[in-house]
Amino acid sequence: MEIELHPLSPFLPANARLLMLGSFPPQRKRWCMEFYYPNWGNDMWRIIGLLFFADRNHFADNEQKQFHKEAIIDFLLKVGIALFDTASAIRRLQDNASDKYLEVVQPTDVSFLLGQLPQCQAIVTTGEKATDTLCQTFAIAPPKIGSFTEFVADKRVLRLYRMPSSSRAYPLALEKKAAAYRIMFQDLEMI
Repeated sequence: MEIELHPLSPFLPANARLLMLGSFPPQRKRWCMEFYYPNWGNDMWRIIGLLFFADRNHFADNEQKQFHKEAIIDFLLKVGIALFDTASAIRRLQDNASDKYLEVVQPTDVSFLLGQLPQCQAIVTTGEKATDTLCQTFAIAPPKIGSFTEFVADKRVLRLYRMPSSSRAYPLALEKKAAAYRIMFQDLEMI
């Protein structure tokens, strides 16, 4: 089976206090923009819009079925959120975007990413595959969905938040997903 290398560079603003890690991007045929959470059917940017702007469509162009990449980047730079994924190389065991059918061939060197983020206080994983991969990397037990655990990495204490997947395949209403994310952003004094 073909090995896919991560198609995006890590997004690492110098002021980032939060590192958001998904599992791996979907196939390009599902992308509506060249950035993280590019699938129109993924609700990450709707969750962020709802929490920070009280508008689930703040970053969405519903007519074109795409997200406003530049507005997302401006927002992330302003609030200090870094983005990447827990896998740098994968195999797709089926021809779909499901994490269930991703085999992680090469986990991301998260310590390297953290080394470039001196202000980072927390990592959030946005789904089960991302959580499992990160927890294996740091040999820690996964927190429950919607909560966090503390761990030591690179001589600093960090929080690992585990959030519900932003995929629409995850059976939870957008507002309930946003409520879980709200707690994390409030804890980190970002909202």
